[in-house]
Amino acid sequence: MGKPSLYGLTLEQLTAWLEERGHRKFWAGKAWEQLYRTRVRALGEMSEVRADCLATLEEHFTLTTMSEHTRQEAQDGTVKFLFRLQDGNLIETVLMRQKFGLSVCVTTQVGCNIGCSFCASGLLAKSRDLSSGEIVEQLMRVQHYLDDAGQGERVSHIVVMGIGEPFDNYTNVSDFIRVVKDHKGLAIGARRITVSTSGLAGKIREFADSDLGVNLAVSLHAPNNELRTRIMKINKAIPIEKLMESIDYYLAVTRRRMTMEYILLRDVNDGVEHALELAELMKPRRQLVNVNLIPYNPVDEHGQYQRSSPESITAFYDALKKQGISVSVRMEHGADIDAACGQLRSKQIKAAR
Repeated sequence: MGKPSLYGLTLEQLTAWLEERGHRKFWAGKAWEQLYRTRVRALGEMSEVRADCLATLEEHFTLTTMSEHTRQEAQDGTVKFLFRLQDGNLIETVLMRQKFGLSVCVTTQVGCNIGCSFCASGLLAKSRDLSSGEIVEQLMRVQHYLDDAGQGERVSHIVVMGIGEPFDNYTNVSDFIRVVKDHKGLAIGARRITVSTSGLAGKIREFADSDLGVNLAVSLHAPNNELRTRIMKINKAIPIEKLMESIDYYLAVTRRRMTMEYILLRDVNDGVEHALELAELMKPRRQLVNVNLIPYNPVDEHGQYQRSSPESITAFYDALKKQGISVSVRMEHGADIDAACGQLRSKQIKAAR
């Protein structure tokens, strides 16, 4: 591995690091401005940072810890980037054009150990966590792509839903959030950032007690333990009852709305009976929970699962609505490219082998 990314430091961490080496706080602010407002591509481009301070930064840090390996662009404007890291590993990052702005989905780990039986991200086991700098750099790479297009577009929303379990890399994800939220930098509002977890109950409680203030989404995908354990092995360690206790704690502490994600798998978890069971689970929390139904993107290696029919999706949606549950259906992006999370990475690695 080469030098770490300067993107990995929060403004407070950068200030403290430079002051320890005899540089004034002022120069930390200037470097920060050059990173996120001027958006330089290399440390040597920081023309507003004093030479000796810049030399110190260049000695210890870099801005380039990854290179673009592959890019897929869909007809709907979705762009999927496959980046190669310094150690040769590949990760995915996705730009999505929404009605409300431009959203970027970032990856937090190389591979995933959660092992959901329908997911392309878990086809390859986790080999390591990404550093906070590697997570921030994904976002900056996408912003540089937009800058190069010359249309003045800015990333407005972030979803931490790429490859990996964000709460299994909690400290680095937290630093990433603090960097992108900082009002002196990218200034992406907390309500425009969503972190998704497969249900690490202890970390949900820690997240509730944090000062991050961003949105929470929990991948539920089944209304009972028997079915959830079958499709999500994490349910063996953290059954629905324990997960719901942590969610209730989060709702009580934050009083903020959250999202319950539910991927629809044909003839597995998409029946009206499943919807009614899910409604009973949600009713005590329905004032602060929205159920987001996700049409499944088929994965070659998980041929046992297929996309639910439009009729089944509508029936499931209607059943929840009639029970007074707030529900939505996720808009699909990149249907004409490798849309499933982790799918492009998996295909590239298989081809290389």
